[in-house]
Amino acid sequence: MVRFGIRGSKRGVHMAARKVSYFIAVLIMSLVLVACERTKISDINADPGRFINKEVAVAGRVTQSIGVLGKGVYQLDDGTGRLWVFANVRGVPSKGAKVGVKGHVTPTVTFLGTNYATVIQESDRRAE
Repeated sequence: MVRFGIRGSKRGVHMAARKVSYFIAVLIMSLVLVACERTKISDINADPGRFINKEVAVAGRVTQSIGVLGKGVYQLDDGTGRLWVFANVRGVPSKGAKVGVKGHVTPTVTFLGTNYATVIQESDRRAE
């Protein structure tokens, strides 16, 4: 009976270690999700100066794409607005693709208070 008690306590230690590792994994995933919070395209278009040279994450459907030799631009629509994304390394996704993009908002063309070309320079992209 003593042996059975020892096995039970080892099992309890393993269960406790497993619970702690699950807790740590959930904590790390929640921190990653908070760090990758998506920005609405309408927020960027409304005040692009607030986002200049800051990394943002957006997601949506590709409405237009133009690319040559692994470089190009594509327009992304998240339902709140549209935004151009400059792809310098990986080429452009096809029209209709759903993608998530991380990148830096670059200076744009604004004339008489109207923003004409908000652009994100892509640093990472994932299929949605």
